[in-house]
Amino acid sequence: MSVPPSASALVAAAARVAALREVLQARQRSPVRLAETHLSWVLLTTEHAYKLKKPLRLPFVDFSTLALRRHFCAEELRLNRRLAPTLYLDVVEVREGAGGLTFDGDGALLDVAVKMRRFPDGALWSERVAAGELTPHDVDGLALRLADFHRHCAVAAVASGFGSTALHERVTLRLVQGLDAAAPSLMADGGWAALRAWALARPALLAPVFEARCRDGRVRECHGDLHLANLIEVDGDVTAFDGIEFDPALRWIDVLDDVAFVAMDLMAHAHDTLAWRFLDAWFEATGDFDGLPALRFALVSRALVRAQVAVLSDAQHAARPGAGEYLALAARLSTAHDPRLAITHGLPGSGKSVVSQALSEQAGAVRVRSDVERKRLFGIGALQSSQGRIAGGIYDSASTQRTYARLLDVARTALGAGWPVIVDAAFMRADERRVFAALAEAQRAPFTIVDCQAPAAVLRDRLARRNARGDDASEADAAVLETLSAVAEPLGEAERACAIRMDAAVSMPPVALARQWLAAPLCSAGEVADGCAH
Repeated sequence: MSVPPSASALVAAAARVAALREVLQARQRSPVRLAETHLSWVLLTTEHAYKLKKPLRLPFVDFSTLALRRHFCAEELRLNRRLAPTLYLDVVEVREGAGGLTFDGDGALLDVAVKMRRFPDGALWSERVAAGELTPHDVDGLALRLADFHRHCAVAAVASGFGSTALHERVTLRLVQGLDAAAPSLMADGGWAALRAWALARPALLAPVFEARCRDGRVRECHGDLHLANLIEVDGDVTAFDGIEFDPALRWIDVLDDVAFVAMDLMAHAHDTLAWRFLDAWFEATGDFDGLPALRFALVSRALVRAQVAVLSDAQHAARPGAGEYLALAARLSTAHDPRLAITHGLPGSGKSVVSQALSEQAGAVRVRSDVERKRLFGIGALQSSQGRIAGGIYDSASTQRTYARLLDVARTALGAGWPVIVDAAFMRADERRVFAALAEAQRAPFTIVDCQAPAAVLRDRLARRNARGDDASEADAAVLETLSAVAEPLGEAERACAIRMDAAVSMPPVALARQWLAAPLCSAGEVADGCAH
């Protein structure tokens, strides 16, 4: 019985990898671990890792020739040095001489490999999640790292077609066709048919968003594969490795698609709170709320990618859990639609930002902060002081009006995309609250006021300690507190009816707060708006 050429090449390559493993073990006189994915083999010595690409030709990748493998090894080195320069060392050759197989020796050239510095066991986020070691600080750090990375990535020309509606349609079709054989058996009650139809229909519906983001330079040469097993803590920092080198269409993507991969995989690993903390930190760092209409599709698409990878891995190895879980997550995300609006109300130091962040994480909600967006309007970083930077300062009436207009735009975008949204601002004036109540009424969204209260002494103490730390976007001090206290307009009767009171003296667990908000009925925002007007 003859063996197909591709299978024959795979058998020969696997034999070379086994032989190289023996060579390395003899050289270092200790075991060399062999790790295998659906696309590659990795030999792990005490200090280095050697990654060899399998001679495969699949619908989304072609490593079938030595020339192609050499090209893609060089691309892997170039691309991954952007995020992990200390890990990616060189492209080395596999040769067979008189003494047998070796890396960069004499003799016939057989293959090439990417040589990497080996990182410690337990450094991968997939390992850290399993060990219960991943922290909010980690996801905050990654959000900032990726925001900076994307800021410096090459921008795709509109004419390239990357990020276009047509490309989204082709990639989605390829994804669902790759899952057609396996997915129906993994999803009960015809779930795959519904999810498949949803995924195929979304690109056309999102066409205006895709095209606008292409024009705005949001499509860039990204990482492309930011699942947890490609995220790492190394040298005390969080970063990513093993980005997509084999298909430009999977790498030249919207930056939102890149970050959606991280959030999706955290959700798939039952860490929704960390997923939403990550998204909140990234949106705060970038201000890229215009992508919210495409976020749900990005999350679902990334779940389908991981489902397809799991199916391929199952086919090459033994049955492995994963595909069913990713498909279930994709289905849950595709049907989740809960537009509701919460605004905070309270003096500086009353805990609005702490409460709104906890609520965002627990409820899976978009959050936008006045302190951050005000500074962004003037090109000032969240933790930078505005003192002396802008003539006349950034806290005059006109600047406040611009800030609240920006908050309203973000809230409208989030609600229109079906997301719950929290607007973190003081909302001292009734007319400010009225505008947001009217937005909720227009969107037929439940409207809630999170009323944060604390004694004056507590407020002064919190502001003093916060300003001494310098770790918050707010610049309010005791003088600002005194000014706002004098002009604050209390909630009216209709507002109190749809308010959740947060008292500094009585701590409400974030889970309980989220449940109370998400259970809030569609109150008459129109009555609230009318009440604010009188």
